[in-house]
Amino acid sequence: MNEIFIVLIRAHTGLGSIARRITGYPYTHIAVSLDRSLTDFVSFSRRYHSFPFDAGFMHEYRDYYAFGDHSDFEAKIFRLPVTDAQLRRIRAFLRKCESDRELRFNLFSMATMPLLGGFRIPKAENCMSFTAQIIRMSGCVQMQKHYWRYSIKDMDRLLGNHLFFEGKLRRLPSTQYKRYMQPFCIIKYLRDAAALNGTLARRMLTHRV
Repeated sequence: MNEIFIVLIRAHTGLGSIARRITGYPYTHIAVSLDRSLTDFVSFSRRYHSFPFDAGFMHEYRDYYAFGDHSDFEAKIFRLPVTDAQLRRIRAFLRKCESDRELRFNLFSMATMPLLGGFRIPKAENCMSFTAQIIRMSGCVQMQKHYWRYSIKDMDRLLGNHLFFEGKLRRLPSTQYKRYMQPFCIIKYLRDAAALNGTLARRMLTHRV
């Protein structure tokens, strides 16, 4: 039997701290790992630490979560057993996400999740909707609502019987860390913010979902 891991992360970011104060819930990011070493994670997230609007499908590493002076990060990990067929389906889904240049980060649904409970925009995902689809493909639990309506807290509850680890994971260096932490000028920040928000708004207006 194969296994995949669903990883809830207590982010050290400022946005993560604000979210915890609002919700009272510790975990503010969620990702998937396909190996027990828990060194490579896949998710929909920002591609650079200081730049939230260049975001989408990406590989993340432990020093993305325990960046700067942080030596570790808090995580809650669930282990899901999957068959060969289920694992092939999950890997095919990951390849599709990685190669689809039209996919965007669903910032609108993520930002309003506590109020609206999530909504779908065509060709757009965030860490929650992405992970919920993989959980659905695993067949390990019964999902009673649309995948895009599952918050991190919902998935925490849903996977309770598959808890594998809860505690601190130590930082490990990656060769991608320097690129991930590079700074950007304000012009790129504003330009990409306008591009992402404009694309999401157009897709909401022109597609019935």
